[in-house]
Amino acid sequence: MTSIYSFSARTLGGEEVSLEQYRGKVLLIVNTASECGFTPQYAGLQKLYETYAGRDFEILGFPCNQFGKQEPGDAAQIGSFCEKNYGVTFPMFDKIDVNGANAHPLYRYLTGEAPGLLGLEGIKWNFTKFLVGRDGTVLKRYAPVTKPDAITDEIEKLL
Repeated sequence: MTSIYSFSARTLGGEEVSLEQYRGKVLLIVNTASECGFTPQYAGLQKLYETYAGRDFEILGFPCNQFGKQEPGDAAQIGSFCEKNYGVTFPMFDKIDVNGANAHPLYRYLTGEAPGLLGLEGIKWNFTKFLVGRDGTVLKRYAPVTKPDAITDEIEKLL
């Protein structure tokens, strides 16, 4: 049976990481971009991470260039941007596709488990968020306009 833990992804540093290492943790998985109107959400994501990281909570960021070409940089540029501008310390992964034939398998799984508005599976824009329970169940999908602090109550319940 497929689960969130069946997947792996490459970090910005080039290391292949199994999501199995996050078993037992609450996860917020987000597709990101450095040149998007929602990019300031990095600050809110980092604040969530700082608040809950010690309580088995992780944020996993997945840069994506599929929406308006708003993530043009390479791994080093993305990492530098996130750290310099938003102090990001949560795990960031290599740039991926979240839609289409080349969509990362993790995102095919996430969108199948938590379809968006009207049951559509495709990601509509940067900063779509998926909340995953400690058991690896994809619990909820949030639209890009949902600010990270709006998810606090739901994260608290899971912790």
